[in-house]
Amino acid sequence: MKLYLRLLVLFAVVISCNKKEEPIVITSQDLHNSIHKVTEVMIHDIFSPPVASRIFAYPNIAAYEIVALNNKDYRSLVGQVTDLTPIPEPSKDKPINYQMAALIAHMEISKRLIFSEDKIEMHRDSLYADWQNKNMTIFSNSQEYGLAVVKHIVDWLDKDNYKQTRTMPKFTINTDDNSRWQPTPPAYMDGIEPHWSKIRPFVIDSANQFVPAPPPAFSMDKSSDFYREVKEVYDISMEITAKGDTSEEIAIAKFWDCNPYVSVTRGHLMFATKKITPGAHWIGITKIACEKTNSDFDKTVYAYTKTSMAIADGFISCWDEKYRSNLIRPETVINQYIDENWAPVLQTPPFPEYTSGHSVVSGAAATALTNIFGDNFAFDDDTEIPYGLPVRSFTSFNQAADEAAISRMYGGIHYRAAVEVGVEQGRKLGKFIVDKLQMNGDKVLASK
Repeated sequence: MKLYLRLLVLFAVVISCNKKEEPIVITSQDLHNSIHKVTEVMIHDIFSPPVASRIFAYPNIAAYEIVALNNKDYRSLVGQVTDLTPIPEPSKDKPINYQMAALIAHMEISKRLIFSEDKIEMHRDSLYADWQNKNMTIFSNSQEYGLAVVKHIVDWLDKDNYKQTRTMPKFTINTDDNSRWQPTPPAYMDGIEPHWSKIRPFVIDSANQFVPAPPPAFSMDKSSDFYREVKEVYDISMEITAKGDTSEEIAIAKFWDCNPYVSVTRGHLMFATKKITPGAHWIGITKIACEKTNSDFDKTVYAYTKTSMAIADGFISCWDEKYRSNLIRPETVINQYIDENWAPVLQTPPFPEYTSGHSVVSGAAATALTNIFGDNFAFDDDTEIPYGLPVRSFTSFNQAADEAAISRMYGGIHYRAAVEVGVEQGRKLGKFIVDKLQMNGDKVLASK
């Protein structure tokens, strides 16, 4: 019996040794699926829009740096992105799959930046099991290298001042100044991320590099610019809500809502309805563009990386202005001075009004995507289907950005200056980023 068992074990070992290891192809869809999983977890964990932008950016950069080592069409971000140093190089004695290592690094860093790590681990482990079964040697080598890059990138991201901002004081509400932001119903939340301007930027020189012109001075004099903007928000709201379900403006407002802090009150209960953030919506548009152009894995990583850095720096720039101008929201002003029963179409997010965050990041993201895929890039945006909203079609990324900006006025949560100045703030920032970064090989050659 013992001899039989020994022979059986020996036979299994021989079979295992003789098993032919298969080549493993990592596709752009693998990356899309992993980013979609990260987005799902961020919705579940309810990350603020600025924090969500950070969660997208770092894993993409890690993946891109690995891709750039193996693809002459892409150039490392070292020397272009603040404080980033060269990632370790793989051992010449251990062959790796660069795309696999990039995806491993992406998943592992994503896992470290969210709360519900188990949800990322389940997705990751299913891929690991498949790769191990196909080619254990390549998987082991690629994982070892991917984790070495993870350590390098985590050491870098740990120095971006994020941890320090977690212990900084809450935003102080100034109740003596009628122009200053006040918490809004129904949850009356504290101002979100008042210290976000202290986060280390990725590409822009500083948080205040793109300071916009100040908003119109607060005044309820009917001849003032500020009053006219308040009255415009009120009048538009009354006009479009009178149309009811036929209102295109309300459809636009809801499509671009992207507020992860919507609170619903039923009786004595209050709970949140979970949605994607503005940055996540534009990450979704990036996926749509990559799929429409049949972009391979490397170009898909490139597109996500450039776009996510534009979004992240857009939030840093916008939040710098929000807590400097500290402007009151339309809902508070209209309830105090015009109509105490008025409510906006969208629920007002918990931070100051100027400039519009969605407008800034939409302008920045659209500029990055136009740089990658070209102008007049028509696409059907199905990002909001999971939230019960229909597809909207656009002739370009810039058209989508303009609609995202004006949606904030239709929603009753921003004045005109915040959306018009905001989208231009984002475009200026986006142009700076695409002009400064040399990520694509053809651009590098053309510049010499």
